[in-house]
Amino acid sequence: MSENAWQPPDRPGQAVVRSASSLMSVHVLVIDDDVRLFEVLDSYLTQNGVRSSHAANGLLGLSVLESGAFDAVLLDVMMPGLDGLSVLKKIREKSRLPVIMLTAKGDETDRVVGLELGADDYLGKPFSPRELLARLRAVLRRTELDPSKEHLNVGGVSLDVGARQVTVDGKIADLTGIEFDLLLALMRRAGRVVPRSSLLEHAGRSDVTVSDRTVDVHISHLRKKLLDDPPRLIKTVRGVGYVMAKGSE
Repeated sequence: MSENAWQPPDRPGQAVVRSASSLMSVHVLVIDDDVRLFEVLDSYLTQNGVRSSHAANGLLGLSVLESGAFDAVLLDVMMPGLDGLSVLKKIREKSRLPVIMLTAKGDETDRVVGLELGADDYLGKPFSPRELLARLRAVLRRTELDPSKEHLNVGGVSLDVGARQVTVDGKIADLTGIEFDLLLALMRRAGRVVPRSSLLEHAGRSDVTVSDRTVDVHISHLRKKLLDDPPRLIKTVRGVGYVMAKGSE
């Protein structure tokens, strides 16, 4: 199912995924039980080129992170059930995804613990959406990789971003430009499901006509060139998209 086809839920506590134009290359997940706050942030962020999704509790937030590709997380500390610090700890067990903590508490201990657990920034409530956007941009700048120095390795496949070269078990793979970009998008998000509807966007190829068939054909060609048959590196998540294995699974 297309990500942009999802509808707002009838029951509280479900994830909300907003549609957005293809120009919005940054996608953040807001994990916060305050729905009104999310609605305000969503409106402001959308106007400034940032796509946002919502999870109303910690457990749902972790589930949404497993099923989608995000560039950052805005995480509330005080939530019923699994609190924000516990969610942050679980996120850090799997990735270095940028996380900005949000809290209504003035307790310095929460801030210190959050930063020690790996939060990238901390913002106390109430705050202005403008300040949050500025902090988000700053965090993304700090955590952005230098493409010319980026090298990725997954299950015998090595990718050199600067040279735009891919090798499979030491042998150069002859990829087209779009195949390279799709592989790069998947390898950068190894272990996370990337929906078909946003894969070309994450690959920086929004100029290509988006359709499930278009993506499937490119992935099929890519698998053949990576000697990935049967698929062990690029796996299909039925009805959703694709996920790059984290290792030689």
